[in-house]
Amino acid sequence: MRNIIIATIKEWNISNYFLLKELYSEKYNFHLIINQNELTKQYVDKLNPKYIFFPHWSWIINKTIYKNYDCIVFHMTDLPYGRGGSPMQNLILRGIYDTKISALKVDGGIDSGDIYMKNDFNISKGSAEENFIKLSEIIFNSMIPRFLNEDLVAHKQEGEITSFKRRKEAESNIDSISVKSIDKLYDFIRMLDADTYPKAYLEFDDIKMKFSSVKKENNKLTGTFEVVENG
Repeated sequence: MRNIIIATIKEWNISNYFLLKELYSEKYNFHLIINQNELTKQYVDKLNPKYIFFPHWSWIINKTIYKNYDCIVFHMTDLPYGRGGSPMQNLILRGIYDTKISALKVDGGIDSGDIYMKNDFNISKGSAEENFIKLSEIIFNSMIPRFLNEDLVAHKQEGEITSFKRRKEAESNIDSISVKSIDKLYDFIRMLDADTYPKAYLEFDDIKMKFSSVKKENNKLTGTFEVVENG
């Protein structure tokens, strides 16, 4: 049987990995990588995988790997629109809620590889983490299975290129919103509400108030806040 490598660092992807592995156990051998030190050319050569999937990966993929194997990443925009970092946050800030999940081949550029497929995705509701979990379910239940069951061909990206910049922690300050409203505050708080993300916050002298678990109902926001010392 051919080997499949899935490299990811998020718990929800790891859980879905084991479900996928069981479902295709008679067709493929699956291998999970959760640490950058495990993704070596020597290890990959030993497995000689049909595909290496990166549903969420925070490190640079070595050129010797993506030049010799089909490496697939998943990006939450309708490429070539929205190449670059923090795609969910940049989309929400622009009022774009209907987007795509683009499955593309790694080529060394920033989200510039050939596209295998796109899947509709809506980010109008829910926290960042809730949307990442939903994203993971689509990738593992719909998109990766297509690779496993079909002979897909990638095509060059078409259209005008628009690039996003990765957001910095200082940009999580609610004061950075130029026009404040219930809807904009709701979007701002929820888009930053995920594990390891810098939560939306306000600063008062030596303290910082962080916001999470925001809900919107009857033109009112409710949620959770945490007050910590600055520094």
